[in-house]
Amino acid sequence: MKKFLLASSALLLVGANVASAQEKTLTISVYGFAQDAFKELVYTPFEAKCGCKLVVETGNSVERLAKMEANKANPVVDMAVVAMADALSASRAGLIEKIDNSKLTNFNKLYDIAKDPNGDGMSVGYTFYATSIVYRSDKMEVNSWADLLDEKNASHVAFPNVTTNQGPPALYMVGEAIGKNTPDLKEAIAAVGAKKDEIVTFYVKSSQLVQLMQQEEIWAAPIGRFSWEGFTKLGLPIKWATPKEGQTGGMNVMVLTKGGKNQDLALEFMDFWLSTEIQTALAEKLVDSPSNKEVKVAPEIAENLTYGEETVKSLKLIPSDVALDNREAWLSEWNAQVGQ
Repeated sequence: MKKFLLASSALLLVGANVASAQEKTLTISVYGFAQDAFKELVYTPFEAKCGCKLVVETGNSVERLAKMEANKANPVVDMAVVAMADALSASRAGLIEKIDNSKLTNFNKLYDIAKDPNGDGMSVGYTFYATSIVYRSDKMEVNSWADLLDEKNASHVAFPNVTTNQGPPALYMVGEAIGKNTPDLKEAIAAVGAKKDEIVTFYVKSSQLVQLMQQEEIWAAPIGRFSWEGFTKLGLPIKWATPKEGQTGGMNVMVLTKGGKNQDLALEFMDFWLSTEIQTALAEKLVDSPSNKEVKVAPEIAENLTYGEETVKSLKLIPSDVALDNREAWLSEWNAQVGQ
């Protein structure tokens, strides 16, 4: 009888441990980009640290936010990473909640623009990228975003379509350059539209630009910094512009699901991802530009990232409310003025 009781106790203990392990599962929603690298550098080390299991769901922002909306009453995701504007959209829809920054030991290591990107306490930036102009320095000079539309240059320019991630930011900076920057981007779109017959192409995929540059069909194009490396391998005199109006770009942020079942564990994971060690590892693999200002990398690595205090301070990001409230108007105006 004693042996039976001991065996029963052992089984109960094993069962309790299994139940505990099952309960300690964190479900995250992320982009599909570079998942092998994230698994190696972030997910597996965190699982080892926390003794938990990570369930990773991937997809684009639209798909993943739709799933969060569909499961709003009974969330299946604990935390997500999305674009800055999508975080505001999720906040407006009641899908996320405020982040207790006091539980993030690495919070004060972040650049100021990453600490509270939308000013509502609902997100924390983990990476960002600059958008500027890549150009042939032997063919032209770029000191201003307006130089793209100069009569000498427009016929050698590729400009991003308004439907791309780079389109609105580039238009935003054109508006800055011509002194007519309003949330509707109307004047900037009109300025681009006036050159539509000269501009080589209104690109949708940045991957096509390297070939166009190599073939000398274009001399310049606004791009995200994450596309820069391909141009450096062409063996041509190519530079990254630092226009007098500054650079623009985008930021990806972490959000905490409202009503999530594992919020403390989600915050622990966020903090881990924001640590100097993890942000450095991701930067060195050219996966993400660091939002942690303590990260130090070699010059050849920094060259391919949005890196350093000076660069970060130069970023002029479109406010999320402006992006959300004007997207349809931008597209309508673009179709009327540019027609592509």
